[in-house]
Amino acid sequence: MSESSAEAVAAVASATGAAGNWRRATGIAGAAIGVVAAGAAAGVAIERLTVGRGMRKKARLALDSTGPYGSLRGMPGKAYADDGTELYYEVDDVDPAAVPPLSTRRRRLFGRKAPAPVTVVFSHGYCLSQDSWHFQRAALRGVVRTVHWDQRSHGRSGRGVRQVQDGVPVDIDQLGRDLKAVLDAAVPDGPIVLVGHSMGGMTVMALADQYPELIRDRVVAVALIGTSSGKLGEVNFGLPVAGVNAVRRVLPGVLKALGQQAALVEKGRRATADLFAGIIKRYSFASRDVDPAVARFAERMIEGTPIDVVAEFYPAFTDHDKTEALAHFADLPVLVLAGIGDLVTPSEHSEAIADLLPDAELVLVPDAGHLVMLEHPEVVTDRLADLLTRAGAVPAGATVGGYGSTSSTAQPG
Repeated sequence: MSESSAEAVAAVASATGAAGNWRRATGIAGAAIGVVAAGAAAGVAIERLTVGRGMRKKARLALDSTGPYGSLRGMPGKAYADDGTELYYEVDDVDPAAVPPLSTRRRRLFGRKAPAPVTVVFSHGYCLSQDSWHFQRAALRGVVRTVHWDQRSHGRSGRGVRQVQDGVPVDIDQLGRDLKAVLDAAVPDGPIVLVGHSMGGMTVMALADQYPELIRDRVVAVALIGTSSGKLGEVNFGLPVAGVNAVRRVLPGVLKALGQQAALVEKGRRATADLFAGIIKRYSFASRDVDPAVARFAERMIEGTPIDVVAEFYPAFTDHDKTEALAHFADLPVLVLAGIGDLVTPSEHSEAIADLLPDAELVLVPDAGHLVMLEHPEVVTDRLADLLTRAGAVPAGATVGGYGSTSSTAQPG
């Protein structure tokens, strides 16, 4: 281990000690965090642990009060999963003033009655919430009907009933059924565009696997962003071989222990917030000049996910394999987009999806990490707008607003 790595581990141990009984209660938790910090964020960890804590706390409060991110709200609704879990969603309806009227040709084609509006349904990723789509929601608002929902145990949705009452592990198939429940409640008829990021993309694949007739009859386009159809157990998270092997060996047990001591762990997370902020930024973004308010916004979402939820979802990703389900998207307009610097679901996974969907548009975004829709929002919004136009969801004359800026451009694959 290098000297800097050793210092990082020592820094983690010191910070963890501030949480009192947390480290002792969870056994090997401190060691596992040390492995991740040493391999991924040693310099960041040291820097954040040596700068004044009071100053950092004030900065976080300032960013929280001024940042507009996550402030958009729509018409609320609730759906119920097959185990009774309450799933929260919001609907943003079309603003008639923002959309050009139907042309004579379309009016003649569909008769006197206008066709049912297309609804774009956004599914978010692991440890995030519907607010992770803030920029895309702002840009599309009023132009097309959208549904944003929180996956079970995330955001404003309820804790998974099977997980809490029966101790049943979460699997990706369950998330696919949850999405079906949201569609039944929020989009009972009309064409649908499915958009999923990371775990949300896996949720879309699980929906297709279990409800192929829904894809065939109602889905008109799909966007898969920073996601994977399988083999996530092979991801190295940017760590050296020894580090990733250690993480794979201890992490499942660590997370299980953490989940069983949730109250103590949450106290420990608060005590080591500065260290975790560095790790979160490392695995969320690739560019160095990310807006601090955006970075803090991502940090808040991830910090807001209880540790027992983090623990109960994690094993599902190793078992995830929905490669065969991709065939259900073969005849649809599909956007596959990823950040080249994504350490969580590497862009090679998106390339593998595109290889199985040769008619899909593959977009690789340079200088972008896992949260590409926050890091380079205009690239994601631009490609989504193009997909919606191709699918007939957005009239060609409609204006999709911009929200956010970037210093990079996309590279079509």
